[in-house]
Amino acid sequence: MTLTKDQQLPGDLPLDPRVDASVARDSFTVVNPATEEGIAEVVDTQSDDWLDALTRAVDAQDEYSPFTPRQRADILRAIYEEIMARQEDFARTMTMEMGKPLVEARGETANTADYFRWFGEEAVRIPGRYAQSPAGAGDIVVTRTPVGPVLAITPWNFPLAMGARKIAPAIAAGCPVLVKPAAETPLSMLLLGQVIWDVLERFSAPRDLLHILPTTQAGELSETLMADPRLRKITFTGSTAVGKILMRQSAENLQRASMELGGNAPFVVAEDADLELALSCAMQAKMRNGGEVCVAANRFLVHEAIAGEFTERLTEKMNKVVMGNGLEEGTTLGPMITAAQRDRIHALVTETVEAGATVHRGGEVPEQTGYFYPPTVLSGIPAGARILREEIFGPVATVSTFSTLDEAIEKANDTEFGLAAYAFSENAHTCQRFAKELAAGMVGINRGMITDIAAPFGGIKQSGFGREGGIEGIEEYLDIRYIGS
Repeated sequence: MTLTKDQQLPGDLPLDPRVDASVARDSFTVVNPATEEGIAEVVDTQSDDWLDALTRAVDAQDEYSPFTPRQRADILRAIYEEIMARQEDFARTMTMEMGKPLVEARGETANTADYFRWFGEEAVRIPGRYAQSPAGAGDIVVTRTPVGPVLAITPWNFPLAMGARKIAPAIAAGCPVLVKPAAETPLSMLLLGQVIWDVLERFSAPRDLLHILPTTQAGELSETLMADPRLRKITFTGSTAVGKILMRQSAENLQRASMELGGNAPFVVAEDADLELALSCAMQAKMRNGGEVCVAANRFLVHEAIAGEFTERLTEKMNKVVMGNGLEEGTTLGPMITAAQRDRIHALVTETVEAGATVHRGGEVPEQTGYFYPPTVLSGIPAGARILREEIFGPVATVSTFSTLDEAIEKANDTEFGLAAYAFSENAHTCQRFAKELAAGMVGINRGMITDIAAPFGGIKQSGFGREGGIEGIEEYLDIRYIGS
């Protein structure tokens, strides 16, 4: 990898050292979405690299198997400490390649480190079971074993944390990992790789436990590696459409799969809700990471008696958002990741407005360098509008109304997705109904930020299956073995 703006990037961000840099290769450019300038050239890995990485990973698992749970825990704790020591390097790299404000990038870095600390603690708590057979036929022993080499495909919106949620439990469980970072944001993952390889070397653990394979040929990579029976698991965060392709590919070799896919989160505000709390949480749930979050509030469903006030006050809060380069002090909204992503958001907004929706602010592409889209508030959304069915993945809030609790729950669940849902009420019975009846893998009651390292993250329906984080996260990387004696 060569850096075209090395004075702005922290230190050396090497290509995975196992990839032979002497071979003539194509490369691709990483672009800063705030400036539209190239900041690095990254080698575009090919099929020979991918298969060589898998071969090395298989060997690394055998070499790593004698490491005790405590040794694995110590490795993960050391990775946590190294990430925190380089927090500013990670944050600056992330902001430059992805666009999010530095304050959010620092938060993601700390969150990333915490995954390594958490799963280091889980490494020594992998469960097992011993029992006497009820029929007296012998003893039952249940153990967990590493599932095997893992392919982790990570998205651009959280280029560091999404990788950590997969790498940390895999290493804790005893599995090697091949990471395919998003082509838009490979630099953060390469920097993480540098940290992990250094720690593995310090502990005399095999460096081939981790391979990072940047490429513009994502489809070819997954097809090539998943056709090899030595790969035993696929973990993916991204769109439902791509997730379905990967599931079809996994069928041939029956690879274990965990899929964290698209979302269309409702944000329900009952008539008796604490409006100030709901508005504060609305900004969290909508504007974190510029709205480019799978659990972002996509549909605001507000009781008709308070919808006018809610919309007015939400607009006031949106007016205070500062849009700009994430490296600049005071910026609270960075650019969208690409021009295509910005234009897709704008097309959704334009289509909705042409169908009769009211624009309270935003709704236009600004005339400035960078892939920026302004905070936008829409109300009067026509029933069945595409913007209510599809994931917006941007700083656009749509406000619709309901008159009864039954109607609110029906509208909230009227989606093929089921990742996250949010609901606000000061009535205990109403909160219980929301908690029980909202069809999502994660439900926030009077909270706009529900992601927690100690809690299982994942969805239902078209939002996928499997869980990341919590005590459940490491189970995705373990097989159950029964021993009868």
